[in-house]
Amino acid sequence: RSLLVVHFWAPWAPQCAQMNEVMAALAKEHMQVTFVKLEAEAVPEVSEKYGISSVPTFLFFKNSQKVDRLDGAHAPELTKKVQRHASSSSVSAGSNDGAKEDLNVRLKKLINAAPCMLFMKGSPKEPRCGFSKQMVEILNKHGISFSSFDIFSDEEVRQGLKTYSNWPTYPQLYVAGELIGGLDIVKELEASGELDTVCPKAQKLEDRLKILINKAPVMLFMKGSKQTAKCGFSKQIIEIMNSTGVDYETFDILEDEEVRQGLKTYSDWPTYPQLYVKGELVGGLDIVKELKESGELLPILKGEN
Repeated sequence: RSLLVVHFWAPWAPQCAQMNEVMAALAKEHMQVTFVKLEAEAVPEVSEKYGISSVPTFLFFKNSQKVDRLDGAHAPELTKKVQRHASSSSVSAGSNDGAKEDLNVRLKKLINAAPCMLFMKGSPKEPRCGFSKQMVEILNKHGISFSSFDIFSDEEVRQGLKTYSNWPTYPQLYVAGELIGGLDIVKELEASGELDTVCPKAQKLEDRLKILINKAPVMLFMKGSKQTAKCGFSKQIIEIMNSTGVDYETFDILEDEEVRQGLKTYSDWPTYPQLYVKGELVGGLDIVKELKESGELLPILKGEN
């Protein structure tokens, strides 16, 4: 019943070494938790089975079941997840009420995580049951903007939400924190024409891209984040950007396939990373390198040129 945390790492990635140190500190603090390191590239079958596409990645297991996952070098998030799962592993009978209250707080946060939340089996790209697949198809057909939660990824949520919402099956659709219902209810709403009024419409992709590009004066669309670049080109451009001392924000195109494909067409630029200043495309890594060598990069980033 105790918690097992598996770190998929690589010796060439400095962020993995940092997270190994974090893990060692957590191991001293949580003696009841088992921590294991697996070199991702040395066990390709295991990495493939669990969808490990980058390092570091942490998987959490209880009773031989995967209950959670963390991608990337996020020490505070790792600490939080270890604490949460470790405490739920060692809940005694006397503290059941407190655990129930904590779970209800968590469920309420998840339900309100987006204006329209779908709790389903699998993900919108890979539904893992026919009912979830049908639900996703209906929402997409109506251009409804929704976020989702895979109830297979967290057994505590899967069981707890049934009681919390008094609804025994999945999928479950929530709008503005209120339960709408399952597939049958959504089908009825679609047939009556009410679905479009109940659920929020998805933003047009072009409008969304404009908002993202103008989110900060200097925006970098890349693979990964400032802390964890997930390709060599993104890593090089981050190093150049950091050397300028100019503030900038990043967007991880690996997290959003719609943005990843849409931005190529929108900007007429086929590759990543892509750098924007005040909503205008500057270019990719080669352009940024040339601008740095010519001394033009800093004035452009500051909006002086």
